Order: sequence, then structure tokens, then C-alpha cells
Amino acid sequence: MALGRLSQALLKSSLTQSRRQLSATAEGHGEQAARTWKIVTFVVALPGVAVCMLNMYLKMQQHALHHEQPEFVPYSHLRIRTKRFPWGDGSKSLFHNTELNALPNGYEGNDE
Repeated sequence: MALGRLSQALLKSSLTQSRRQLSATAEGHGEQAARTWKIVTFVVALPGVAVCMLNMYLKMQQHALHHEQPEFVPYSHLRIRTKRFPWGDGSKSLFHNTELNALPNGYEGNDE
């Protein structure tokens, strides 16, 4: 009986001591890892996002120079309005683009 209690006490003390050592090393490692990820975020990620945004903006500007409005064809299965939208004049969708999205009777501003 005494041997069992002694072995349990030794086991508990060794586990407690190893936990303290692990937590001390993990604390230093966590601070270093956080610092590394902070540097990676500011040096790699944010400039990468900025370059992607600039690339998309320049491509959009180039595309806008060559873009023509497609011809309006009044297909019966497109632009069906069974009830009015609850915003604006009720005929335009929430994300309506006057240059790209036609209304049921044609594009806006084209009086043909």
C-alpha cells in the first residue's frame, strides 16, 4: 500500500513539473509565433491584396474602353416582373446597373 501511494505521489510531482516546463516553453513560443504572423501579415498579405486590387482596377479600366452595350432582345422568358420590387420605382433590381441591366422594355436612356 505504501509503495502504491509513494509511486502515485512521485508520478503527480513529475507530471506537475513537466507541465510547468511545457507551459513555460509554450509561452515563449506563442509570443514568437504571434510576432512572426504579424510580420507576415504586414509584409506579405496586405501588399499582396493591394497588388491584386490594383491589377483588377487596371483590367476593369482597360475593359471599359472596349465595352459596348449588347443589343436588347425582348425575350419573353427574361425580365419577368410578377410584382414590383419594394425599393425605388419597383422595376429595378437592388443591384441595378443602368449600362448592363435591361428593364423589361429595354435599356434606360435608349429611346429607340
